Amino acid sequence: MSDGLRMAVLIKQVPDTSSATGVNPDGTVDRARAKKMINPFDKFALQKAIEVRNARGGEIFVISMGPPPAIAVLHEALEYGADKGYLLGDRRLAASDTLATAYALYKAVLYLKDIDIIFTGLQTTDGDTAQTGPQIAERMGVPQISYCETMEIEGKTVKATRIIDGGVQRLEVEMPVLITVANSAVKLEHKRFANVYKTKQALRDKDALADKIFTVDLDEVEADATRVGLVGSPTVVGKTWKIGEKGGSCKVFKGAAPKHEVELLVDEISKDERGVMEFVL
Repeated sequence: MSDGLRMAVLIKQVPDTSSATGVNPDGTVDRARAKKMINPFDKFALQKAIEVRNARGGEIFVISMGPPPAIAVLHEALEYGADKGYLLGDRRLAASDTLATAYALYKAVLYLKDIDIIFTGLQTTDGDTAQTGPQIAERMGVPQISYCETMEIEGKTVKATRIIDGGVQRLEVEMPVLITVANSAVKLEHKRFANVYKTKQALRDKDALADKIFTVDLDEVEADATRVGLVGSPTVVGKTWKIGEKGGSCKVFKGAAPKHEVELLVDEISKDERGVMEFVL
């Protein structure tokens, strides 16, 4: 093995949560029209990988799965400090659920060979399932540390604490390992996450990054096309609907005893014909 650690960070391009655009009448996200951004949870994973590399040496590979425009998040990750970027882009990946996505990304990680640590964010803002990272670990047959808040590395051993209900759990595992990074694990350097397309200088830098970003397809990573996309996704969405509009009304209960505020809340809910209201206590 070469000096230092070989680390893979999985990142995703998601719809911009600050934008009201890109929503279809039925409540589904119109990904073609929606503004895009790097998944906020993935930034913590990348920051942690950079901290480990700075302390231990090594190389960081960022991997993203998506259509050609998703290459923008790879540029952003390299501007932030990653070493190389890989876009797993293939039309056959469209409509992949978490099972199919985990399989495809698992094959992409194997393609890079001899990865010591795989870092992911806790979840994505467009799916919120938190399933993909753990599924990849299961496919690879490696230990996983989810909701990781602290970690130390001694040789090939990772000593970590993970957040659990009511406290923390201390773990000690051997590499290779997959780690989902808690937001409390690192402090982001927000200024370094500036969009790389905002200035002319950044556009010139984009060309300099071209030899560090690679696009691979299913055939190149030796993935079975029948296990991805719609055909490889057992998840069936029965129905989607909007549960509220941006800028909707919100009642605030404050100043009274908690028992009285709860009584007011119950009374208001009983008056609402829809049975759905937003409250802040």
